[in-house]
Amino acid sequence: MIPDDLEVIDFNRRLKSWYLENHRPLPWRETKDPYKIWLSEVILQQTRVAQGMPYYERFVEQYPTVFDLAAADERDVLRLWQGLGYYSRARNMHFTARQVANDHNGRFPETSEKLLKLKGLGQYTAAAIASFAFDEPVPAIDGNVYRVMARIFGIESDMLSNEGKKEFAAVARQLVSKDDPATYNQAMIEFGALQCVPASPNCMACIFKDSCFAYEHQMQGQLPVKIKKLTIKHRFLNYIIIRQGDRLVMHERRGRDIWKGLYDFLLIESKAPATNPDSLTILDPNFQNFLKKGRLTEVPKVYSHILTHQRLQVRFWWLEIPETERIDLPHGMAFYNHEEVEELPKPILIDTVLREENYL
Repeated sequence: MIPDDLEVIDFNRRLKSWYLENHRPLPWRETKDPYKIWLSEVILQQTRVAQGMPYYERFVEQYPTVFDLAAADERDVLRLWQGLGYYSRARNMHFTARQVANDHNGRFPETSEKLLKLKGLGQYTAAAIASFAFDEPVPAIDGNVYRVMARIFGIESDMLSNEGKKEFAAVARQLVSKDDPATYNQAMIEFGALQCVPASPNCMACIFKDSCFAYEHQMQGQLPVKIKKLTIKHRFLNYIIIRQGDRLVMHERRGRDIWKGLYDFLLIESKAPATNPDSLTILDPNFQNFLKKGRLTEVPKVYSHILTHQRLQVRFWWLEIPETERIDLPHGMAFYNHEEVEELPKPILIDTVLREENYL
């Protein structure tokens, strides 16, 4: 249902009034600097505001301009990002910073269409930057906005289907304020985050309860419609922490697997839980060679780590090798001392285990 002009005027008036009274005072809302706005949007993708805020503050302090971020070493960027997950966001962010610094003289393009040409920017992020920083009247549609539009205007199409996306986009273009698109987009996002929440929204306190389709038809739990078949992959990871003195053997992860660019230990992946370390020697001959030179002890805790499309069951073993022993490391692996291990960008799971085991 596309609202008429009078409905749009009334909707925007109510929404703006609600926003001015209820919005959270977040630092990226107090600036027109496209770099800081972009930084916040990248950090807040798939991250709650409370979790993302300290990262935003650290990045702004460490890299106050896009030139500073562009000049940074990727390893340092990943280290600062550690704990947020989805590390491809950090690598894309670093690449884009260099793109803006080198190809655009440090100036972000001022339209969503041109911003879309930057690496890692999708429709939402491009629209958010264009409207927040440059007042382009384009709707920024994230999950919160989909939910608000679906419930209030009764959009029952699958938000993930092509037809559904077209329908939502048509309503969004009709609603967006031409005079103050920045406040409008911020208000839509904030209304979905604080009022029109996914589960058990407080509809009695909602400013739109007299005109909301979902409230009238008691469909808050059914809207928006989101049909998605998610295939979950279960993996069994076995890490061998090779230690010699205070030095650990680590390597940088490459390829297209998880945690690219981060550092971990000798990894042996099995098809089932490996309760007996002897079974791992069949899977990796390097482990068998190392095992002959040291003493193996198991970390008693089994870790479960949940990613978007994967469920990881992870076991760790310490392999203590006397300093008198000489060992040949596989290509890409190297010894790192305590201070170096602390500074390396690591998956949060690796960092957690090393701290729980009192190494860090």
